[in-house]
Amino acid sequence: MYAGSIPTLASTFNMIETLVLTDFRNHTSCRIKTHGRGNVIVIGPNGAGKTAVLEALSLLSGDRGMRGAQMVDIARFGGNGGFSVFATLNDDSAVSVEFNSGDTNRHGRIDGDAASLSELSARLPMVWITPREDRLFVDSAADRRAFFDRLVSGFDSTHSGRTARFTKLLSERAVALKLGQDMRWIDALDDQIAATATAIAAARVQYAGELNYFLESAAVSVSGMLEQMLIDGRSAGDTERAYREYLGSAREIVADKMIIDGVHKSDFGVFNKTLNLPVQLTSTGQQKTILLELILAHAKLLHARTNRHPIILLDEAVAHLDNDARRKLFEKLGETQAQVWATGIDADVFDNVPNAVFVSCANGNVSNILEPGQE
Repeated sequence: MYAGSIPTLASTFNMIETLVLTDFRNHTSCRIKTHGRGNVIVIGPNGAGKTAVLEALSLLSGDRGMRGAQMVDIARFGGNGGFSVFATLNDDSAVSVEFNSGDTNRHGRIDGDAASLSELSARLPMVWITPREDRLFVDSAADRRAFFDRLVSGFDSTHSGRTARFTKLLSERAVALKLGQDMRWIDALDDQIAATATAIAAARVQYAGELNYFLESAAVSVSGMLEQMLIDGRSAGDTERAYREYLGSAREIVADKMIIDGVHKSDFGVFNKTLNLPVQLTSTGQQKTILLELILAHAKLLHARTNRHPIILLDEAVAHLDNDARRKLFEKLGETQAQVWATGIDADVFDNVPNAVFVSCANGNVSNILEPGQE
């Protein structure tokens, strides 16, 4: 549990003013202007390309996107095999992501200059909820790890690189053990694995504690071999040494698999303090409410730690909330000073959303932009 206060820094409000998609999913070319509004509501029938708009935005954060799709699958069918996403921000800067046919990687730019994906992440942090997260609390530990690790990466840009590196090192270790390679090489791998795993566990424990500072109705916990060592008061150095000793004693291959414990087995738990129950034992609506509270708390923590407000993407995330719950949600979202992009089929559902602009999608193209009260 985090004890103490989170420092408040001067505000930096990231807001997208213009978004341009080219050959992205079913969008040939479209341009969205937000008119400086804090809430952008993308409406349209199923298959119109609403989620694609949010997916394009998520790529601007340096992530692989809210769907985790292969870049070649995102490029519009019938196009030239590539795509681009370009946005201007309220500080007159511009960010973009491009993917070209024949290439294997996407490329980022900030103000026209080449930028790494980590630079995009630091420049334009984002957090999102999709229908996939509706089952977050009842699905596998792997899904929860991926979700929370993505949140941790929001203010610790090296965390995603560490988790990717850990996975690669485990794979290299498994191959080395299967091939019976020199133990000195495996010793070196174990040294790297122990150091990387300890850093991952420490970031998770710190994140859970600091997130709880901003939560009202819920509490987040993280469980795992290394995380528990740190929670119990062991130093990072002692935890790393203990895990290194464990790895040295666990070098058997069972049924062609390497069986070891570690941060790849850890899990996150969420407790509903109001109902005094683990969230997975509550109703679907109560789980959605807690999930949205997590996102709100994350936005506040991200601002406190990085001096930036994230852009929040809600893909059909408010569909099952009643009018009062939606109104309260957007009021709380407004308090975070984060620009929110949300999708829905019916504009009437968002009638009471303040400071909103409506974007209408039809047949994969943005056909018009409606401000509140316009038809």
